[in-house]
Amino acid sequence: MKKVLVIGIALVFGFAVFMGGTPTTAQAKTTFVTIGTGGITGVYYPTGGAIAKMVNNKRKEYGIRATVESTGGSVFNVNAVMSGDLEFGVVQSDRQYQAIHGLAEWKDAGPQKDLRAVFSIHPESVTLVAAVDANIKDIKDLKGKKVNIGNPGSGQRQNSIDALEAVGLDYEKDLQAEGIKAAESAGLLQDGRIDAFFYTVGHPNGSIKEATSGKRKVRFASILGIEKLLEKYPYYAKAMIPIEFYPGAVNDADVPTFGVKATLVTSAKVPDNVVYAITKEVFDNFEDFKKLHPAYQVLTKESMLEGLSAPIHPGAMKYFKEAGLMK
Repeated sequence: MKKVLVIGIALVFGFAVFMGGTPTTAQAKTTFVTIGTGGITGVYYPTGGAIAKMVNNKRKEYGIRATVESTGGSVFNVNAVMSGDLEFGVVQSDRQYQAIHGLAEWKDAGPQKDLRAVFSIHPESVTLVAAVDANIKDIKDLKGKKVNIGNPGSGQRQNSIDALEAVGLDYEKDLQAEGIKAAESAGLLQDGRIDAFFYTVGHPNGSIKEATSGKRKVRFASILGIEKLLEKYPYYAKAMIPIEFYPGAVNDADVPTFGVKATLVTSAKVPDNVVYAITKEVFDNFEDFKKLHPAYQVLTKESMLEGLSAPIHPGAMKYFKEAGLMK
């Protein structure tokens, strides 16, 4: 019996060598993963690109090939991750909360139980950009104005609606609301086709730089009077728009608003080793990661574990425990 077993093992080993190596290398294959981001002018797209590049640099070690896809934003990314069309997605922290609890766009579908958090990234401010000639200085001045609140399926659209409702404005009745992608807003504002637009984004942002650098003078309007909103939703927090990045705007001081966080999410079905590899590369190369975009300057490793509503994926948790970031 033992002799038969030894011969069997020898045959398996011999076949593996014949196929090009040891049994381990014979079974090795490349795992392809796609990271869903957002518009190419936002911070999500370069964020996904930076993560993919780090993992691809270790392709021989991990056997993972990562690609990036520009998408419609948070809601699209959650749904695509849940359906298996994407392995990872960059998602606003409020959308992560709503998905895991079956709220907002997921009210009918129910809680997205397989959604898993990996880590959070940069803070994102709900930014209200307005034309000076429209006489909009605060969100309350939007009544009767033509405003882009964001395309359906984007995180910022719900942020816009929440902010408007917090100050007593109904986006369907009190203003002329447009549902266009944020990346197109700058051109529309400069062309005089809208008076203002919302954009939930990390700063600095290329599209907002475009909006503030044209012939039509532009300002950042404040978003005040939202204390009850912040109490109601745990994923919102006060924030400021840093004027230093936008010399073309007429503001002379940072502008008060509120914001969320960008987070990386995945599915419970994505293998632990894949999530572990992506988490490890970002955190092991943390200082290099921070240099990839000015919006990352405020990051700390500890802050990248905040704003996570979904359960943390076991692959990410394994790294956090190894690194002493979680017990």
